[in-house]
Amino acid sequence: MNHLDVLENQSVFIMREAFNRFERPCMLWSIGKDSNVMIWLARKAFLGRVPFPVAHLDTGKEFPETYAFREKYVAEWGLDLIDDPCPPIELVDQTLPPASRFAARKSLGIKHAIEKYQFDGVIVGIRRDEQATRAKERVFSPRGGDGTWNFRDQPPEFWEQYNCDVPPGTHVRVHPLLAWTEIDIWRYIQREEIPVVPLYFARDGKRFRSLGEEGITFPIESNASNIGEIITELENENTAERAGRAMDHEAEDAFERLRAHGYM
Repeated sequence: MNHLDVLENQSVFIMREAFNRFERPCMLWSIGKDSNVMIWLARKAFLGRVPFPVAHLDTGKEFPETYAFREKYVAEWGLDLIDDPCPPIELVDQTLPPASRFAARKSLGIKHAIEKYQFDGVIVGIRRDEQATRAKERVFSPRGGDGTWNFRDQPPEFWEQYNCDVPPGTHVRVHPLLAWTEIDIWRYIQREEIPVVPLYFARDGKRFRSLGEEGITFPIESNASNIGEIITELENENTAERAGRAMDHEAEDAFERLRAHGYM
């Protein structure tokens, strides 16, 4: 097996383990490149269909191309979509910087979805290489009753032995893509011919490298107009993947505060 096969098999195993261990699992779908890969892997893991609900935490501020992609592939992939709107910004922590405050709506959104639908396991497409705080995550990550994450108190995971035995009522986040890198994602998208939102491809010398909401996500300078060119660009790139995310340029502890309170 090559490197992508190893990653694929590991992710499929993690998803099947989560499906077996939790009574009411769901998957978060941001409609970005990583979560599209996650949907694709889930369909491989479960004979062509995703056997649990897929939740899009909708702030109402996605790009038009993102909404168009969602509508097309919900139907094509046969997804059981939950698209409840996120709570308004007035309900989030007002001490956060502006872009982080907007992003915190998603923290409240997942908290409300867990309470409303009684999910005990939420499958999420984060990767360790994206951001320093995410590098502290575990594949099976227990959360407090209010969704909080104590990054200083996480279970050990040696030799791919995952701790799925948690007390009743404990909520767990599951991260099948944790070991993947950005370039792994694009190489897998290329190999599997996975569709992605067209904003990832350059137009007029700019493209989105990380895709979020309008007003807090900005394109980078790039001429990469297809997947092969994106891979070549990344092979010669040393800037942060989330450089176009406004929240990553705010207070140093803002992202860690968001993650501690449930942000993905």
